[in-house]
Amino acid sequence: MANTASSEKRNRQTQKRRARNVQVRTGVKSAVKKVRELVAKGDAAGAKEALKAAEKAIGKAASKGVVHKNAASRKISRLARSVAKPAPAAAQ
Repeated sequence: MANTASSEKRNRQTQKRRARNVQVRTGVKSAVKKVRELVAKGDAAGAKEALKAAEKAIGKAASKGVVHKNAASRKISRLARSVAKPAPAAAQ
């Protein structure tokens, strides 16, 4: 347990930051999941729209430091590649 005022404050800051990070990470996961579901259904137009939203969420998470910038870039790249694939290949 924290003994000094500065360590108590540090704990409060950490808890706030963690709650915010969890919320952002959950939003990113939801956006990615939505894209993958639409790709699996074969809805190309919907997947492209969802990809835009996912890219925005992932980019924002990376800019805030919640996700590493290279990890964010990798996620966006893989999602874009899955959306660009032909529908029959995505269903397999």
